[in-house]
Amino acid sequence: MDKNTTIGLIVIGVILSVFSIFNQPSEAEIKKQEKEIAIQKKKEVEAKKKKSVKESDKKSDKKYNDGQGLKDKGQSTEKSSLQKEPKGELVRLENEKLIVDFSSKGGMVAAVYLKEYESYSDYANKSSNRVKKPLCLFSEGDAVNQLVFSMEGKKYYTSGYLFKVAKATDQSITFALDLGNGKIIEQEYSLKKGAYDLDYNIHLEGLKSSKNYAFHWKTSYRKTERLFSEQRRVSTVCLDYKNEDFDYLSEMGSDFQRAEDDVNWISFKQSYFSSFIRPENGFTKKDTKFQVHEYDEKDDKDWKWSHLKDYSATAGLKVKNADNETISMNWFFGPNDYETLQAYDQGYDDILNFGWGLFRWINLYAVQPLFNMLASTGMSLGIAILMLTLILKFVLMPVQWKMYVSSAKMRILKPEIDELTAKYPEKEDAMKKQMEMMTLYRESGASPLAGCLPMLIQMPILLAVFRFFPSAFELRQKSFLWAEDLSSYDSIWNFGINIWPYGDHVSLFTLLMAGTTLLYTHMNSGNMQQPQQPGMPNMKVIMYLFPVMMIFFFNNYSAGLSYYYFISTLVSIIIMLLIKQFFVDEEKLKVKMAERKANISSKEGKVKKKSKFQERLEQMQKAQMEQMKNKKK
Repeated sequence: MDKNTTIGLIVIGVILSVFSIFNQPSEAEIKKQEKEIAIQKKKEVEAKKKKSVKESDKKSDKKYNDGQGLKDKGQSTEKSSLQKEPKGELVRLENEKLIVDFSSKGGMVAAVYLKEYESYSDYANKSSNRVKKPLCLFSEGDAVNQLVFSMEGKKYYTSGYLFKVAKATDQSITFALDLGNGKIIEQEYSLKKGAYDLDYNIHLEGLKSSKNYAFHWKTSYRKTERLFSEQRRVSTVCLDYKNEDFDYLSEMGSDFQRAEDDVNWISFKQSYFSSFIRPENGFTKKDTKFQVHEYDEKDDKDWKWSHLKDYSATAGLKVKNADNETISMNWFFGPNDYETLQAYDQGYDDILNFGWGLFRWINLYAVQPLFNMLASTGMSLGIAILMLTLILKFVLMPVQWKMYVSSAKMRILKPEIDELTAKYPEKEDAMKKQMEMMTLYRESGASPLAGCLPMLIQMPILLAVFRFFPSAFELRQKSFLWAEDLSSYDSIWNFGINIWPYGDHVSLFTLLMAGTTLLYTHMNSGNMQQPQQPGMPNMKVIMYLFPVMMIFFFNNYSAGLSYYYFISTLVSIIIMLLIKQFFVDEEKLKVKMAERKANISSKEGKVKKKSKFQERLEQMQKAQMEQMKNKKK
């Protein structure tokens, strides 16, 4: 074996060793894989257990379904009632919009499916024989709704009792619980035709000795969208106060809040679907509290990988006569679609995160109606976004014209400004330089602030659409070009691993947006003044750094948003080039500015009358110079 062959084998061995070291799974990845295997095994064991007890449950269910055995535990607490673990049966109601499963255990809503929609995992399945599955908002075991009250020194939780199906039709069902001695609780649910809401009535009879009635509602939504972290990030509990209007818990993590006023309705919100509960007479402030819990590493729940957050609310009910009284409420299970929510005229659309104040008004009364009008024509939503961008740019054309003319004037004056900077390099001459620059601006008709006002006019729209597109339900699961879902990120290359802080994919719309922003920045950078004082940041560097940072910030954002910003900046560049080429001649503008300067100088004469502001500046300069001389002495 010759020397070259030996060296080659050694190099290959080193490369393979380094490759194997860098590609071996980390300790965290090994633990994660072990945990996933353990969870899978646990689920298989639980499935076998459920199957083995199914026959015995059927026998015991008959006894509970006809109400036998409930009288003996009529005075029991939640703990004692749950020890027997009665298994209820599921009863299903459905209309054109919803499929709702009810459990006789607790007489509660057990599961909700939306027939017109599907989860991303089903939507992304491109097989030709794919059957559309209704979107599961939550399933059996994910939710609890129950009545909580005190009677004879004990607390009762209806979720632990087995109710009897007292009445059932195609669109309604009534569950009844006989607590003995004439004490009866009935829960009636009625679906409406072609609607997302469900009427819910609780009838109390013979419970005159009971008090402190509260409605307890707990839910954990399932993952339905492409990016789990983004769906979880905007999930929270929302509420509408009687006198203090809309409020919500933090979206950024776990949060808890006690009611500050009576409450009109409560909503468990996630990115594109929500549930509302609204009592006819509202909830009382007393004993009303809300909580949202975001799963972390301390939680040992298996479903923290498939469920968003734990939502819970305990709300006081207005009960005057529990001997014979009906509490009427209304559920809503549906999409976070503006027009759908607004149709209920209950302020449900407040949960949509369109921004606050001016930004929300722009979205509600300008962007949203215009976008809906374009989408209603039948064009693809990508084309609708393009048309929306062109319309907004056309409306803002005079603003951009003003910005360009101001920019052109500042470019013309730049050589003279540079001369003044070179003429007064010392800090002591700052006042003189400022006075001469103000004179230069006044005589030429230019102003460094002239471009700020048009920019301030455009900024609210730019910030408004930043909130609009990620919240627009219309974009959900709508494809355009290479983006399969405009409500989520687009990807042209998936890495297979997560690279912090970039992500696990490449969003082409984000790259195009960053590229056009960089070009637009370069075209406007000529007017940017460099800082003269030491320690001041270089604005040119910051402006060039911003488009690069956008690549990281927007990589996981809505493709519709990145696409809009890309088109908007591209159109701005085209408009700027057209204005420069056909409408604003910088040479003529330069001559015009020179003529204005000459006319003002001739009118004022050789000895110009100083303004009061100029006189003050001179006085300040003299005082500053004297102060500096005294310091030197």
